[in-house]
Amino acid sequence: MHQPPVIALLTDFGLEDTFVGVMKGVIATICREARVIDLTHAIGPRNVRQAAFHLDRSSGYFPDGTIFVSVVDPGVGMATRRAIGVQAGPYRFIAPDNGLLTLIFERWPSVRCHELTNANYQFANPSATFHGRDIFSPAAAHLAVGVPLEAFGPAIDAAECMRMERWQNRPLGDEKGWAGEIIATDHFGNLITSLEAGMIADGGDWTVKAGNSAPLRIVRTYGEVKPGHPLAYIGSSGMVEIAIRNGNASAELGVGEGDAVEMCRAGSARPL
Repeated sequence: MHQPPVIALLTDFGLEDTFVGVMKGVIATICREARVIDLTHAIGPRNVRQAAFHLDRSSGYFPDGTIFVSVVDPGVGMATRRAIGVQAGPYRFIAPDNGLLTLIFERWPSVRCHELTNANYQFANPSATFHGRDIFSPAAAHLAVGVPLEAFGPAIDAAECMRMERWQNRPLGDEKGWAGEIIATDHFGNLITSLEAGMIADGGDWTVKAGNSAPLRIVRTYGEVKPGHPLAYIGSSGMVEIAIRNGNASAELGVGEGDAVEMCRAGSARPL
């Protein structure tokens, strides 16, 4: 049975303006049968690191062959910023070369990468400020109708592509735990940390501390604490998260992206 091509969109455009709708219109004009899925359009403005995280953690839930169009592009229109197309694992990615695909390159070290320079597969006289419409969406739609990646422009060594500054987790002394940072805040105000579930695979008792919270024991789910109380848990992305049941952890704890967080064995937490 024939399956229509899938194109997934991730941007920082929001939904108040027409940008996302116009991108979908461009795709439909070139490939009417494409199934377009909105991964998210709520990435923080110009927040390349947040976009990279969500793209990496979400892509594996899509069918093989999905084309991801990721447009978080503070350098749009600049001559030093390339537009690229990448074949990585079973997927293809269309994005600015600004570090957004850093985690994709790490997940699939063997990739094919091409610069999107062929004017036959983009709008004539592209706007300096809306490459999502004029370059990225046409490229995705032409891929969906069967144009091979190599037709879009010259091959690039992926090692030469931009990499974002990666969040780093540092071991604390005496093997007591890890220091990391908040890498994203979701719609509910839950704090997604750089600390991963695999770090506490030993099954011991661990606590997490950020901002003005007391050390929080890691529990399984929200219902294990009373409404209004903070908790730490393993989120659906596989990262340690901090929340307040029925509340907004970011606002109430005074913590946001880039702030410090520590995960320690129970009883060894220290002030941040």
